[in-house]
Amino acid sequence: MHTTQNTKQNTTIQSNMEKSKNSPTQSSSSVVSELEGTLLNDQDPFSYFMLIAFEASGLIRFALLLLLWPLIRLLGLLGLEDLGLKLTVFVAVAGLREAEIESVTRAVLPKFYMDDVNMEAWRVFSGYDRRVVVTRSPRVMVERFVKEHLGADEVIGSELVVNRFGFATGFVREDVGSIGARVKAMFDAERPSLGLGRAKPDKCQSFLSFCKERVYSPLNTTNLKHDQSSLIRPHPVIFHDGRLAKRPTPSTALLILLWLPLGILLAAIRITIGLILPMSVIPHVSRLFGGGVVVKGKPPPPASASTSDTGVLFVCTHRTLMDPVVLSVVLARKIPAVTYSISRLSEILSPIPTVRLTRIRHVDSDKIKRELMKGDLVVCPEGTTCREPFLLRFSALFAELTDRIVPVAMNYRVGFFHATTARGWKALDPIFFFMNPRPVYEVTFLNQLPVEATCTAGKTPHDVANYVQRILGATLGFECTNFTRKDKYRVLAGNDGTVAYTSCVDRVKNIVSAFKPFIIN
Repeated sequence: MHTTQNTKQNTTIQSNMEKSKNSPTQSSSSVVSELEGTLLNDQDPFSYFMLIAFEASGLIRFALLLLLWPLIRLLGLLGLEDLGLKLTVFVAVAGLREAEIESVTRAVLPKFYMDDVNMEAWRVFSGYDRRVVVTRSPRVMVERFVKEHLGADEVIGSELVVNRFGFATGFVREDVGSIGARVKAMFDAERPSLGLGRAKPDKCQSFLSFCKERVYSPLNTTNLKHDQSSLIRPHPVIFHDGRLAKRPTPSTALLILLWLPLGILLAAIRITIGLILPMSVIPHVSRLFGGGVVVKGKPPPPASASTSDTGVLFVCTHRTLMDPVVLSVVLARKIPAVTYSISRLSEILSPIPTVRLTRIRHVDSDKIKRELMKGDLVVCPEGTTCREPFLLRFSALFAELTDRIVPVAMNYRVGFFHATTARGWKALDPIFFFMNPRPVYEVTFLNQLPVEATCTAGKTPHDVANYVQRILGATLGFECTNFTRKDKYRVLAGNDGTVAYTSCVDRVKNIVSAFKPFIIN
């Protein structure tokens, strides 16, 4: 019986993959797939609720949910998975604003979902004309990801109950037991061509009996020959937010909580070292506290008034706020950096001079020219950070101002926390970076651009900027894009990234107005 099932499974997969290779879609074909344990490798959605608890609420809710995990796990072992899931949902979202939950599902969750995608299951799933996903999680958590990145057409899951003030109650509508009926209603009399699900019986899998063919995870596709270069892949996640660098499974979450006190102390020590010690000493001392810098290529010597009228303009990729600081540490001298919208606290803590730009082109151009007359300068023409292996579009302003351009490829590795944010408090960026057990930076110096590749030789500023972007992307193995700072903030924060300084006051007013109904009633 088992052999017959596997043979049928492999025949179905082979047929579907061959059809999807020959044509974009299969006409009049449909697939219904379970998300957890099928399209995703992990069948337990607990870690994604931990992300919502941490990013939308904070450390207390995060710790409380982790404290309840043994009880939730016990309920699952006793066959009460539905009750355990309801408890998880309640603790993770009760009292949170619906808008904040949606913000996390838009900006944070897609990256972690993508890292857990079962590629073989997705390739089968993507070969059908109509694609439906069934999930044990609330629909709002997964809908954006499965539609934008996995190409799903519909999502069937439970719904969060939100009160009239826009706060989640922690309860859900439409129990997972009704999913089979909802699939039947969605397809009416026509049965789905294929159902993908886990081999273990579950209420969430009641839709499988309604499908013409059934394939169970894990998929046995080892006998299929693939040309990896020709296989289609999910739409990549280019922008994502949130402080956690690792998906908080129970063991990882416990490790993060235990590390936090030591991490805060370590961050204070590292920041103090950067403020009081000379640049030439910092690399040697930082190794004692777990920091590391890998340098490749040969940096140029300091600018000399006798050899040039202007300093060197270091054009860097922008990974974190620490890019110019690390560059100065490597060069053992304080090099000013132009900044766009860093916090005042970050400027105060910065061990190097900063030049705040206005985003008014002629004003910024004059500022950069004056700084170059004084000596070397650092600029990150992407205008904002990007965590993934992509480079955003380079502003062409730097190419107009000098022909002494040295591209520098910057990259970094962290363990627990990301040092960038679009939704959170930017002043904490350097603190989160230094809270990691062993933050490592990689700095690669490229050769100074030859004169024939600059505007002096007749190249347009855009040509020069695009050329620098391409060679930096090739050095890091990153993909070049045309996305800009505004695109990033529209995806992650719902604005164009040009929030006024007084917005903090407006935010307080919004919070007060949000609680007025409770006070009045």
